[in-house]
Amino acid sequence: MNVSVNRLPHRIEPDPRRTIARFFNPGGDPRARAIIGRVGRLPDSEASALLRRVEDEFGRKHRNIREIFLEHYQAVREFVPATAEVNESRQLLIGAYFTMEYSVESAALFNPSMVPARNQGGLPEGSMRFAMSLRATGEGHVSSIVFVRGLIDKNCNIFVDERSPFLRPAKETIHPLRNEVWRETLIAAGALSKSALKILSDLPEGFTVEELGEALEKARAEFDTPGEYEETKENLLAVAHGNYDLEVPEDGNWSELVIFPTSQNESRGIEDARLVRFVDDDGSMRYYATYTAYNGFRIFPQLMDYDGGRVLKVRTLMGSGAQNKGMALFPRKIDGKYTMVSRLDGENLFLTQSDDVCFWEDPKLLQVPKFYWELVQIGNCGSPMETKEGWLLLTHGVGPMRQYCIGAMLLDLDDPSKIIGQTEEPLLVPTAEERSGYVPNVVYSCGGMIHDEVVVIPYAMSDVATSFATVELEALLKAMKAHRP
Repeated sequence: MNVSVNRLPHRIEPDPRRTIARFFNPGGDPRARAIIGRVGRLPDSEASALLRRVEDEFGRKHRNIREIFLEHYQAVREFVPATAEVNESRQLLIGAYFTMEYSVESAALFNPSMVPARNQGGLPEGSMRFAMSLRATGEGHVSSIVFVRGLIDKNCNIFVDERSPFLRPAKETIHPLRNEVWRETLIAAGALSKSALKILSDLPEGFTVEELGEALEKARAEFDTPGEYEETKENLLAVAHGNYDLEVPEDGNWSELVIFPTSQNESRGIEDARLVRFVDDDGSMRYYATYTAYNGFRIFPQLMDYDGGRVLKVRTLMGSGAQNKGMALFPRKIDGKYTMVSRLDGENLFLTQSDDVCFWEDPKLLQVPKFYWELVQIGNCGSPMETKEGWLLLTHGVGPMRQYCIGAMLLDLDDPSKIIGQTEEPLLVPTAEERSGYVPNVVYSCGGMIHDEVVVIPYAMSDVATSFATVELEALLKAMKAHRP
């Protein structure tokens, strides 16, 4: 049975004008000293005029350009001659020379995930506000996460809010690390070797990342081989850099927020956030997002945790059930346990349950590639959505010519390890207009939502831009139940 899919005319396109002002590293000492020296030799009148010109030009694009310049000056302050007297104006100018613009979405804006927004007040009857994350890709294929808001009315018409021309990278805070928690984390990661245990035993109960680095360097000579040292160092620093807090804008304008790679774990990008509005057993609500951090060699499964305040917590997911990409949390606990669907081997779908949202063990195989359009691999397209018939899970499949399509399956409400229905044919296949782009022949989503008995699927078109499709829920449920495994 085929299901009618309604593609909407919306296009959320990448906007290269949306830039951040990030630190420019010309190569460290001695080049940094040379640049600072040349700036320092500019006559005062020329330096002042130059600073005014830079502030006039770039202050219109960045709300806090002076603050950024001073922050970047502090980053290179160690290269300033000890005898130099540097007033604030000269500090600002030096900071400007160590600042560059980066267009976070100049190449692509794709892989959306959609959830009901926290604030639903003051809306017309039958309408709902939504929040959506997108993967933005800029120069060098570095990915970050940006956000969009909008509204769905009672007729399922979608209105996307205008995005701010400003972008603000979320500020990161790494708190002192607790030794006891650190050991538990390394155990879950399978990385608590004798060498790692020795290093931790020499650290106080609470220690900083800098103190960890010093302890590692001090212990270098005690390792039997350079390989053993590098492996221990990588494991310890990976956990350190994967757990931090991000500051949320006080004015709540999420369209100005960008979660840009800050740690070593994320140096090659942050990919494919899967948002979920999670309701706990006590009725409290928060938002989680699972995503992938990548450093060019290794994948780090990460979790964002937001309770509506000023802080968004970021934690590394650990355990044998938290591997590879594409992890998606269920929107509530099942039998008192967090539940997650994932593709930990890069090919098949798995189901995992846990008492702790950060630690996942004992994954169970849920489904292998079955239909012609998914014989290369199968994965999820975001968190499952609860219906009266079961858990609706959007899936993606990869077929011939590495073409990505979107389908769906239905999982039992009480026992989601049981598949009770599937779509034999895909719901969305790339059309002729959707096949060309940054990555050709792909339609992909990181999460849809149900509104007024309609499934709303935001989806990316060949990793370039984002659009929407809708499907009648009842028709989709009927089609899935017609193809029981």
